[in-house]
Amino acid sequence: MASLIDTLIDVLGQEDAEYKKLLELSNNKTKAIVGADIERLQDILVQEQARIDAINKLEQQRMENVDDICNVLNLRRTDIKLEDILEVLKKQPKEHDALAAVNAQLKKTLNELMKINENNKLLTKESLDMVEFELNIAKNAVLTPQTGNYSKNAYDEERIQTVSGFDARQ
Repeated sequence: MASLIDTLIDVLGQEDAEYKKLLELSNNKTKAIVGADIERLQDILVQEQARIDAINKLEQQRMENVDDICNVLNLRRTDIKLEDILEVLKKQPKEHDALAAVNAQLKKTLNELMKINENNKLLTKESLDMVEFELNIAKNAVLTPQTGNYSKNAYDEERIQTVSGFDARQ
Protein backbone atom coordinates (compact mmCIF):
# COMPACT_ATOMS: atom_id res chain seq x y z
CA MET A 1 0.00 0.00 0.00
CA ALA A 2 2.84 2.40 0.84
CA SER A 3 4.33 2.04 -2.64
CA LEU A 4 0.95 2.85 -4.20
CA ILE A 5 0.73 6.00 -2.08
CA ASP A 6 4.30 6.94 -2.99
CA THR A 7 3.44 6.48 -6.66
CA LEU A 8 0.32 8.64 -6.24
CA ILE A 9 2.38 11.36 -4.53
CA ASP A 10 4.95 11.19 -7.34
CA VAL A 11 2.35 11.38 -10.11
CA LEU A 12 0.56 14.31 -8.42
CA GLY A 13 3.92 16.06 -8.04
CA GLN A 14 4.65 15.55 -11.74
CA GLU A 15 1.19 16.87 -12.61
CA ASP A 16 1.85 19.94 -10.48
CA ALA A 17 5.15 20.51 -12.31
CA GLU A 18 3.38 20.28 -15.68
CA TYR A 19 0.64 22.65 -14.54
CA LYS A 20 3.35 25.10 -13.40
CA LYS A 21 4.83 24.97 -16.91
CA LEU A 22 1.34 25.60 -18.26
CA LEU A 23 1.01 28.49 -15.80
CA GLU A 24 4.22 30.03 -17.14
CA LEU A 25 2.92 29.65 -20.69
CA SER A 26 -0.35 31.30 -19.68
CA ASN A 27 1.58 34.26 -18.25
CA ASN A 28 3.48 34.50 -21.55
CA LYS A 29 0.19 34.25 -23.39
CA THR A 30 -1.07 37.30 -21.47
CA LYS A 31 1.93 39.28 -22.70
CA ALA A 32 1.39 38.07 -26.27
CA ILE A 33 -2.30 39.02 -26.17
CA VAL A 34 -1.57 42.47 -24.76
CA GLY A 35 1.22 42.99 -27.30
CA ALA A 36 -0.91 41.63 -30.17
CA ASP A 37 1.94 39.24 -31.02
CA ILE A 38 0.05 36.63 -33.06
CA GLU A 39 3.14 34.61 -33.99
CA ARG A 40 4.18 34.32 -30.33
CA LEU A 41 0.61 33.40 -29.41
CA GLN A 42 0.58 30.59 -31.97
CA ASP A 43 3.90 29.29 -30.64
CA ILE A 44 2.52 29.35 -27.08
CA LEU A 45 -0.58 27.42 -28.16
CA VAL A 46 1.61 24.67 -29.64
CA GLN A 47 3.64 24.50 -26.42
CA GLU A 48 0.43 24.43 -24.35
CA GLN A 49 -0.85 21.48 -26.34
CA ALA A 50 2.35 19.57 -25.58
CA ARG A 51 1.92 20.31 -21.85
CA ILE A 52 -1.74 19.24 -22.00
CA ASP A 53 -0.76 15.96 -23.67
CA ALA A 54 1.79 15.32 -20.89
CA ILE A 55 -0.83 16.15 -18.23
CA ASN A 56 -3.32 13.76 -19.85
CA LYS A 57 -0.76 10.93 -19.69
CA LEU A 58 -0.06 11.69 -16.03
CA GLU A 59 -3.78 11.86 -15.32
CA GLN A 60 -4.19 8.39 -16.84
CA GLN A 61 -1.40 7.10 -14.57
CA ARG A 62 -3.06 8.76 -11.57
CA MET A 63 -6.39 7.14 -12.36
CA GLU A 64 -4.79 3.70 -12.71
CA ASN A 65 -2.96 4.23 -9.42
CA VAL A 66 -6.16 5.26 -7.64
CA ASP A 67 -7.87 2.17 -9.07
CA ASP A 68 -5.12 0.02 -7.54
CA ILE A 69 -5.51 1.82 -4.20
CA CYS A 70 -9.27 1.23 -4.34
CA ASN A 71 -8.69 -2.47 -4.97
CA VAL A 72 -6.38 -2.70 -1.95
CA LEU A 73 -8.78 -0.77 0.28
CA ASN A 74 -11.83 -2.55 -1.14
CA LEU A 75 -13.50 0.74 -2.15
CA ARG A 76 -15.62 1.50 -5.19
CA ARG A 77 -13.70 3.63 -7.70
CA THR A 78 -16.60 5.96 -8.45
CA ASP A 79 -16.96 6.97 -4.82
CA ILE A 80 -13.32 7.63 -3.95
CA LYS A 81 -11.84 11.09 -3.44
CA LEU A 82 -8.38 12.12 -2.39
CA GLU A 83 -9.82 13.19 0.95
CA ASP A 84 -10.98 9.59 1.46
CA ILE A 85 -7.47 8.31 0.86
CA LEU A 86 -6.12 10.94 3.25
CA GLU A 87 -8.63 9.77 5.86
CA VAL A 88 -7.34 6.19 5.54
CA LEU A 89 -3.76 7.44 5.88
CA LYS A 90 -4.30 9.26 9.19
CA LYS A 91 -2.45 6.47 10.97
CA GLN A 92 0.52 6.87 8.63
CA PRO A 93 1.56 10.49 9.15
CA LYS A 94 4.49 10.45 6.73
CA GLU A 95 2.40 9.38 3.72
CA HIS A 96 -0.60 11.41 4.90
CA ASP A 97 1.39 14.63 5.21
CA ALA A 98 3.22 14.14 1.91
CA LEU A 99 -0.02 13.43 0.03
CA ALA A 100 -1.81 16.35 1.71
CA ALA A 101 1.07 18.69 0.83
CA VAL A 102 1.22 17.72 -2.84
CA ASN A 103 -2.57 17.95 -3.04
CA ALA A 104 -2.55 21.45 -1.53
CA GLN A 105 0.22 22.58 -3.89
CA LEU A 106 -1.62 21.18 -6.91
CA LYS A 107 -4.82 22.98 -5.88
CA LYS A 108 -2.89 26.24 -5.46
CA THR A 109 -1.31 25.91 -8.91
CA LEU A 110 -4.65 25.09 -10.52
CA ASN A 111 -6.32 28.09 -8.86
CA GLU A 112 -3.60 30.41 -10.17
CA LEU A 113 -3.93 28.88 -13.63
CA MET A 114 -7.70 29.36 -13.63
CA LYS A 115 -7.33 33.03 -12.67
CA ILE A 116 -4.80 33.72 -15.41
CA ASN A 117 -6.84 31.83 -17.99
CA GLU A 118 -9.94 33.82 -17.04
CA ASN A 119 -7.92 37.03 -17.42
CA ASN A 120 -6.64 35.84 -20.82
CA LYS A 121 -10.20 35.07 -21.86
CA LEU A 122 -11.29 38.61 -20.97
CA LEU A 123 -8.27 40.14 -22.73
CA THR A 124 -8.97 38.11 -25.85
CA LYS A 125 -12.63 39.16 -25.83
CA GLU A 126 -11.66 42.81 -25.42
CA SER A 127 -9.15 42.47 -28.24
CA LEU A 128 -11.78 40.96 -30.52
CA ASP A 129 -14.24 43.70 -29.54
CA MET A 130 -11.62 46.31 -30.42
CA VAL A 131 -10.99 44.71 -33.81
CA GLU A 132 -14.73 44.68 -34.48
CA PHE A 133 -14.97 48.33 -33.42
CA GLU A 134 -12.10 49.28 -35.74
CA LEU A 135 -13.73 47.38 -38.61
CA ASN A 136 -16.96 49.25 -38.01
CA ILE A 137 -15.08 52.57 -38.04
CA ALA A 138 -13.36 51.63 -41.28
CA LYS A 139 -16.67 50.56 -42.82
CA ASN A 140 -18.34 53.79 -41.73
CA ALA A 141 -15.43 55.82 -43.11
CA VAL A 142 -16.23 54.42 -46.54
CA LEU A 143 -19.88 55.44 -46.10
CA THR A 144 -19.15 58.94 -44.77
CA PRO A 145 -18.46 60.70 -48.10
CA GLN A 146 -21.84 59.57 -49.41
CA THR A 147 -23.90 60.15 -46.28
CA GLY A 148 -22.01 62.93 -44.53
CA ASN A 149 -23.37 65.81 -46.65
CA TYR A 150 -24.80 68.43 -44.31
CA SER A 151 -24.84 71.45 -46.66
CA LYS A 152 -28.01 73.32 -47.63
CA ASN A 153 -28.19 71.09 -50.69
CA ALA A 154 -28.02 67.92 -48.61
CA TYR A 155 -31.16 66.48 -50.15
CA ASP A 156 -30.05 66.50 -53.75
CA GLU A 157 -31.57 63.41 -55.37
CA GLU A 158 -28.69 63.07 -57.79
CA ARG A 159 -26.28 62.57 -54.88
CA ILE A 160 -28.33 59.99 -52.96
CA GLN A 161 -26.82 56.59 -53.58
CA THR A 162 -26.14 53.60 -51.39
CA VAL A 163 -22.78 51.94 -50.93
CA SER A 164 -23.55 49.43 -53.68
CA GLY A 165 -23.97 52.28 -56.15
CA PHE A 166 -27.74 52.00 -56.37
CA ASP A 167 -29.21 55.16 -57.84
CA ALA A 168 -32.26 56.35 -55.86
CA ARG A 169 -33.90 57.81 -59.01
CA GLN A 170 -34.42 54.41 -60.61
